[in-house]
Amino acid sequence: MSDFLAEWYQWIKAVHLIGAIAWMAGMLYLPRLYVYHADAEPGSVQSETFKVMERRLLRAIINPAMMVACTLGIAMLFTPGVIDWSAWWIWVKLFCVFIGLGTMHAFLARWRKDFEADRNTRPAKFYRMVNEVPTLFMIVTVIMVIVRPF
Repeated sequence: MSDFLAEWYQWIKAVHLIGAIAWMAGMLYLPRLYVYHADAEPGSVQSETFKVMERRLLRAIINPAMMVACTLGIAMLFTPGVIDWSAWWIWVKLFCVFIGLGTMHAFLARWRKDFEADRNTRPAKFYRMVNEVPTLFMIVTVIMVIVRPF
């Protein structure tokens, strides 16, 4: 198995990055939809349109992209010679991805269900602020992988 991972490492890394970009794009766009949806009257045509957009974005893009990014990211972790487990950068990256972005992903999915059932109680301002959270985790993750400061 390790021979396969080493031989295909560059392809695994490329597809992992494609998945991560798609995941992040969705994670940045979905809260923006929530900003507008929060101001729409429940049951209105506008609200129903947002429900369709949010469901499709989450199910057709964000969820599959997360699965690709995480699955191939884990495969890279098992590729011999790729990770120095004594370095701190990998632990910070894993924290940002699994705890930070994973938790954010779960909240976005939960809030989508609230909108779907017309139970949203949060104002648009809340979603404007939340929209910045994935960006912060992404910035730290990219710095950890590229700069490897520690």
